[in-house]
Amino acid sequence: MIQISEIYPETVKYFTSLIGTHRPDSAIILGSGLGEMLDGNDILFEVDTGDIPGYPVSTVSGHKGKIQLVNVGEKLILAFSGRIHPYEGYKLSQCLLPVHLSYTAGVQNIIITNAAGGVNPDFSPGDLMLITGINPGALKMKISEFFGTPLSETTSLLRRFPDPLLYNNLIELGLSENIYLQKGVYWYMSGPNYETPAEIRMIKNSGGDAVGMSSVHEVLYANALGIRTIGISCITNMGAGISPVKLSHSEVKETAERVKDKFSRYLKRVLVTL
Repeated sequence: MIQISEIYPETVKYFTSLIGTHRPDSAIILGSGLGEMLDGNDILFEVDTGDIPGYPVSTVSGHKGKIQLVNVGEKLILAFSGRIHPYEGYKLSQCLLPVHLSYTAGVQNIIITNAAGGVNPDFSPGDLMLITGINPGALKMKISEFFGTPLSETTSLLRRFPDPLLYNNLIELGLSENIYLQKGVYWYMSGPNYETPAEIRMIKNSGGDAVGMSSVHEVLYANALGIRTIGISCITNMGAGISPVKLSHSEVKETAERVKDKFSRYLKRVLVTL
């Protein structure tokens, strides 16, 4: 496996100095339009990613680049907003820095969130979907090369996700908060363009329920590092050909804003129980 600490030593060194003696319980990676989910909590530190040596800066609207160490209840949470996507031209190792820094900080659990397009016709914009499985698509070969393992071994990492204890915990908390959770498979597409109606039909026929341009590499790397991992998608729009609404990134941000209170309440309940 490629050693990220050896590629970005200054990044890791700077981050380690920020963390100091703190040991976060869990980490969370926040998707498009979700970067303010933990605002209002006790923030121990906040740093703009542009101020971190060697850390890439997201170019996507709705991704505010910052790393926070936050008290949520009695839990210490490391939060990353401003996700780095492969389609922005960044290397896979750069896109994996949030997971690697979480591992460096000693976290035991990681929640990966994203904004996704709905493929399952039973879904609606604003739904929250627990990710039951992932399909890495075209990224699978790059991930295998990064790990330095055959494709078969990379595929075995998919079977460790989602972590069963975290998954059951999230379902129970959804019931207790009266939040209905969809469940489904997240399908990776490289982007940056939205999928065509033909691609959406292909994904649906292959068992996909939601589609997006992130998360799968983070899941696989976290699993390889032994971090318990769970994923939640916010369905911000329906895939091309399912809805007559024209696809746009503004719709993604508007839907994320609309469900922010519900999603934030749910995430905080989840984080304090991990």
